Amino acid sequence: MTKVAIVLFAHGARDPAWALPAQRVAEAVRRLRPEAMVSLAFLELMAPGLAEAVDAAAAAGAQVMRIVPLFLAQGGHLKRDVPALIEAARARHPGCRIELLEAVGEDAGVVRAMAAYAAGA
Repeated sequence: MTKVAIVLFAHGARDPAWALPAQRVAEAVRRLRPEAMVSLAFLELMAPGLAEAVDAAAAAGAQVMRIVPLFLAQGGHLKRDVPALIEAARARHPGCRIELLEAVGEDAGVVRAMAAYAAGA
């Protein structure tokens, strides 16, 4: 069976409490996908960084890694910065298939959930 790692990738902030929603998402993904290795990584200001999370998943035997950006849109970081990080990870781990998914905010289900929340406000 292929070992899959799901790396939830968030921006990061100076305030440690900022990471709490992302940690809740990680816990929910672990419940939904108990067979997958689920971790959380950050672009800046928080640890672990994406490189560390990918390296840890590879060391744990992941053969497929899905990087899930917890961003609302495909902005500058996801268009410019993150592809370079992904290419570097692929070079370090040529035996792993590393996939970068779209920003979660681009998903129709996420848009509907945000709209339902706003409509109920």
